[in-house]
Amino acid sequence: MRPMIVIKNAEKTFTMHLQGGVRLPVVRNVSFEVRGSECVVLSGPSGAGKSSVMKMIFGNYRCDAGSIAIRHDGELMDIARAEPRRILSVRRATIGYVSQFLRAVPRVAAIDVVAEPLVVNGVARPAAREQAAVLLRRLNIPERLWSLPPSTFSGGEQQRVNIARGFISDHPILLLDEPTASLDAANREVVVDLVNAKKRAGVAIVAIVHDDEVRRAIADRQVDVTGFAAVA
Repeated sequence: MRPMIVIKNAEKTFTMHLQGGVRLPVVRNVSFEVRGSECVVLSGPSGAGKSSVMKMIFGNYRCDAGSIAIRHDGELMDIARAEPRRILSVRRATIGYVSQFLRAVPRVAAIDVVAEPLVVNGVARPAAREQAAVLLRRLNIPERLWSLPPSTFSGGEQQRVNIARGFISDHPILLLDEPTASLDAANREVVVDLVNAKKRAGVAIVAIVHDDEVRRAIADRQVDVTGFAAVA
């Protein structure tokens, strides 16, 4: 499989403008590749920079140096240098992202929260809702909750809605930031199955997973982020 993500010597430093411009180096010389059908798990202790690397790949954080090439529309493009409009285009068509927390529009039904990524890309709402229903059912969200806003759900239920929303699209790249943190054993197993299905479909996955059992079940390789830690 060809590389879908190619990171070369990427660096990130935060500038604390309210603290007199103090600069806090986070990571430097980040370099690795992720190919299709592969799950690369970022490892390292809390604060090592795993989430920062993930957000750099997604384009939330801009690199201060280096490059992060994403295969989009058949070509590698440097998301670290891309304009905001281009980054939004990449997110719609190429990169899916499951964060630790659900950020849904208030008062929108759970089934529509999950279906939205398909609707945005032109899928008719009834068809998108059908696919959303399949995932919600698989993730053990009771049908009586589908018409309710996720803000009324428990933390574990919200996370399962979040997972369904992230997995519904056929993006060739998928980023997973602690997707199983709030889940019980049965639903963790469902997520493992979903991840492995994406790998079989050729998707390139980068994940942060602290659960050892889940990590062993999905990881093809691990990248230790402590090797990229910047020293202030």
